[in-house]
Amino acid sequence: MLRLTTILSIGVLVLGTKAFAQDEELASEMKSIANAYSLLEENAADPVSSRQAFYEGAIPGLLRRLDPHSVFFDPEQFEQVKKLETSTEKGFGTVVSILPGRIIILQTFPGTPSAKAGLSPGDEILAINGYVIAQLDLDQLTQLLGEARQHEARMEVRRPGRAGITEYTLTPAEIQSSSVDRAYFAAAGIGYVRATTFEENTPKLLRDAIEKLGGDQLRGLILDLRNNPGGLLTAAQGTASLFLEPGQKILTVRGRNVPEHSEKVPGDAHPYHFKLAILINEKTASASEIVTGAMQDHDRATVLGQTSFGKGLVQSVFPISQGAGLALTTALYYTPSGRSIQKPLDAAQFELADATTQAKNRKEFRTDKGRTVKGGGGIEPDITILPEGYDRLRAVLEASASFPNFATQYLSNHKVDDDFEVTSQVLDDFHLFLSERQIQPSVSEWAVERPFVENRLKTEIFNQAFGVEKGDQVEAQRDPVIQRAIGVLGS
Repeated sequence: MLRLTTILSIGVLVLGTKAFAQDEELASEMKSIANAYSLLEENAADPVSSRQAFYEGAIPGLLRRLDPHSVFFDPEQFEQVKKLETSTEKGFGTVVSILPGRIIILQTFPGTPSAKAGLSPGDEILAINGYVIAQLDLDQLTQLLGEARQHEARMEVRRPGRAGITEYTLTPAEIQSSSVDRAYFAAAGIGYVRATTFEENTPKLLRDAIEKLGGDQLRGLILDLRNNPGGLLTAAQGTASLFLEPGQKILTVRGRNVPEHSEKVPGDAHPYHFKLAILINEKTASASEIVTGAMQDHDRATVLGQTSFGKGLVQSVFPISQGAGLALTTALYYTPSGRSIQKPLDAAQFELADATTQAKNRKEFRTDKGRTVKGGGGIEPDITILPEGYDRLRAVLEASASFPNFATQYLSNHKVDDDFEVTSQVLDDFHLFLSERQIQPSVSEWAVERPFVENRLKTEIFNQAFGVEKGDQVEAQRDPVIQRAIGVLGS
């Protein structure tokens, strides 16, 4: 139960002790809130939950009038926020393919609960804690997997080539996750590195990955920041310092109560000098946009893909009484040319503005070499490349899990090595596999989609035979953004 004194103390912390003491009008408003709650508590027909009234009503309502990103955390939520500051999470150590009504294991990591239990690529999970996978949609499957990772889980599994169902009981363990999870050669002399978040050790992991590929001897590097939601500002600064010259500006911070200041590359930095391409999409946000914007403004990298999310807010987390907390927007980030990363907010609704309003608010800025770039709505790529569309055949093959299912069957009868290619015989076997499942593409469909089918088959076979990193390398061969980046760096 929240007492009246606690409610008043929350008000003081939210609005600022200095303003509360000096502004009589503000003090009067806070007193009105406290009096209103006191009357409710004493006279309402049903008991009033103070926790619900303030934690779910008054405080979130106050923050909604600010912007969409300032939020209130109750004690349980705030505890989760603090746990997310580490790079470990609970899990079983598996990479799975999630399809409507199906979960297929693609990889298990050594030493993890799944590997110790004997699970292996190609195994299909039929049920978790009594929930039958075939009866669940994608959202339900995702939620079930998330819940299962928090507690001991009982799984019913079908092994490829074996009759019957095997039951496993797995206890989740803390698993260290890496923010830099891919590093390989995309082409001769051109490296590819993917960063999924920006954590404390991300700059070091990036440098280690680049050095493994050859360091400054590379002809070029593709830095993939697609689907990267951001993370620590210090990690973004450290990453930018890997490629920019000492003294070059990385970003500027401006806010009403935050002194304006700029962050620059340290004087002792030793940046790489090879050609650089950065890949972004609509889910590239925050710290990843800071890195991309700095590279673009200094003409250090070619940016390819889709316009990024547009989150350039400085958010500060403040602990308050009762173990709760607030995440408040206190300033905005600006790229070296002076453009804001943040999408404009509609003044009336405090929501993201529509496309027309965004276009009107996107002012023009200049890079170091005088190129025009626009601000106020994410980072626009230098070369826009939209995702490939799915025709009828592709949609059917993906929805039916034909590729991973065939890969499981194929690997149960064949041993493959790194030199494996999808031959005409493999395609004939796959065609028969589809026919047995009432999937019969026309001759024209098959001819048009043959390169796609070959790549997807090899990807799934490598996923299960060698792990998803090898499969990703195969998939990159038909990724239009990666292939265009190779062309840019090789020119």
